[in-house]
Amino acid sequence: MQIEKFVENIIVNDKKQFLEDNKLSSLKLVNKENVTPVIADFTEYSPLHNGHLFCMQEAKRLHPEALFVAVIPGLFERNGRGLPYIMTRYKRAELAIKLGADVVVEGPPMGIMGSGQYSLCLSLMFKALNADYIPRGYISDDPKFKIILDYINNGKGVAPKPYKIISMEDKKVLLEGKLNNDDYVIVSLSKSLTKINFNFKNKFIFVPRLENVSGTKIRELVSNGHVDELDDMLPQETIDMLKTEISKNQAPLHDVRAYSRLLENVNTFSSEELNNLNLIDSQTVENILENRPFKTLKQLTDSITQGFSTHRKQRILSILEVGIFKDEIHKYINNYPQKIRVLGYKNKEVLKKFEQNLKNNLQGDNGKIWQ
Repeated sequence: MQIEKFVENIIVNDKKQFLEDNKLSSLKLVNKENVTPVIADFTEYSPLHNGHLFCMQEAKRLHPEALFVAVIPGLFERNGRGLPYIMTRYKRAELAIKLGADVVVEGPPMGIMGSGQYSLCLSLMFKALNADYIPRGYISDDPKFKIILDYINNGKGVAPKPYKIISMEDKKVLLEGKLNNDDYVIVSLSKSLTKINFNFKNKFIFVPRLENVSGTKIRELVSNGHVDELDDMLPQETIDMLKTEISKNQAPLHDVRAYSRLLENVNTFSSEELNNLNLIDSQTVENILENRPFKTLKQLTDSITQGFSTHRKQRILSILEVGIFKDEIHKYINNYPQKIRVLGYKNKEVLKKFEQNLKNNLQGDNGKIWQ
């Protein structure tokens, strides 16, 4: 119960921050050249494992003159699949700094958005940071997927369609079938970067994924209390952080929702409120109204339609948990990012360089660019 209350407090506070941010206008990009080059890496770090560390080290090896800026998803602590993170973003940011990142900034609230929506927000963040380099781990060894990576390296957008990947330039089908989630993120990101006219030619650093590192297996072992069995997949710093947070009853969070808040919302929202939630469909609303009051999470989950995405039900649970409406989401995305929120930094010298970049490139409401 204590850990559930901890999660609920995060959601309540994050919703206040979301609504406050939504009062701000979008940052305006006035220059397109950093004083110090930036490696902008989007990674959830849930938790930060050897694969993440390898990708970070490879990018820094190739561009030692650049600031490594990790964009860690923020508000509501839910990933793009709608599932909770293993630790808070503040602890994930602290780990990133310990293991080599120069600066960590808060990314978009992924769990309450569709995949296209958060991909767009990530692209807007990369644009605001004037990303010079974008490291991404990939999985597939399919030669046709390598062709896709070559397309992207040449600054050409590719787009995911149902069971195929196409060139945005000439609509040519580049690959039939579905992609692994990590590879899908690369394709979706190239599409969003193309839509916002961000030139990403030669900016991606594609790093093959390390074998025998599984985020799913890591979270499973942590849930079962076997943190010490993960020394082949996790840096010691991650193991130590997990142990500390578990001792405080503030981890692992990846199996925890604010159940009381979630059930209260779904049992009390009006038909109009339910229909105005992001991503929700009319059939799910009908099922909720017909079957409530709900007493268990399983009862509620069974009332959510499956949809095309395998993660849809978890996303809907996160949206019901938070209670953010469509118009608020659309306004947030249209104005994203409203400010650059720094979650951590290596030292004051690094922070000064990062702030010089922001001052050089951005303008914001009342001169507020970062926090």
